[in-house]
Amino acid sequence: MNKRREKGKSHSTRPARIGPPKWVRFSPEEIEGLIIELARKGYGPSMIGIILRDQYGIPLVKSILGKGITEVLEEHGMSPPLPEDLLQLIKKAVNLRRHLEEHPKDKHAKKGLIDLESKIHRLVKYYKRIGKLPPDWKYSPEKARLLVASLFQATGR
Repeated sequence: MNKRREKGKSHSTRPARIGPPKWVRFSPEEIEGLIIELARKGYGPSMIGIILRDQYGIPLVKSILGKGITEVLEEHGMSPPLPEDLLQLIKKAVNLRRHLEEHPKDKHAKKGLIDLESKIHRLVKYYKRIGKLPPDWKYSPEKARLLVASLFQATGR
């Protein structure tokens, strides 16, 4: 018997401690160096966090450095051109448009695209308000396709 999914947070809880854990062997400078090295290899901020957690045993960068991975990348001039969550939504929209070109009668996909682009517009509005995107930045499907194509060429993925 399937239980109906409850609303709320589905992710794991963050550690309750304020300072860095005692068992982390790396100094803050070494961790910053690892972040820069992984960014040079073409990894995004979330993937860097996963690699640091799984391969190096660093549970949370912010508790050790006092700043997040994106802040470290911004300090070294290596921040991604767009915020990562917005970029992932744009990639998804580009792939969905490609699907709709091949299957124009897919009504569910059309509705999904409308919802997805609505999310993109809301996120763009937020990032403009906090200053992460310039005030004149606009989302357009053509520009999105070019952006995703250029990022795929740059990272080789």
